[in-house]
Amino acid sequence: MGKRTKVAAPPQRRNNAAPTVGDLIMAAVSASGTHVRRGISLVALKKALSKAGYDVQRNNTRVNQSVKSLVTKGSLQQVTGTGALGSFRVSKDLQQRRPEEEAGGQTQRRKRRRRRSVA
Repeated sequence: MGKRTKVAAPPQRRNNAAPTVGDLIMAAVSASGTHVRRGISLVALKKALSKAGYDVQRNNTRVNQSVKSLVTKGSLQQVTGTGALGSFRVSKDLQQRRPEEEAGGQTQRRKRRRRRSVA
């Protein structure tokens, strides 16, 4: 028979401790303040990301995609504009959830019910 060849294992993903683009965007929007009614514009958001050390010119499409996905998920609320353009703020649902989570600490786990076998 023929010789067996070793199949190369797929490269393992690095587990970075660095925050994702979505996390950076949420931090920048929440840092703009909840008192701002109109939210933060995309241009101001990109300026805040570049001040934080993120290379916005290189990752411009990634920033736009992340903004769109955060709006779709409901984490961000789009105040004006369409697509990735316009002004954004943290959604009201997320603003209400955060103080409850901080005050309550860890959530309680539900106890599983044991199924009794019917014999």
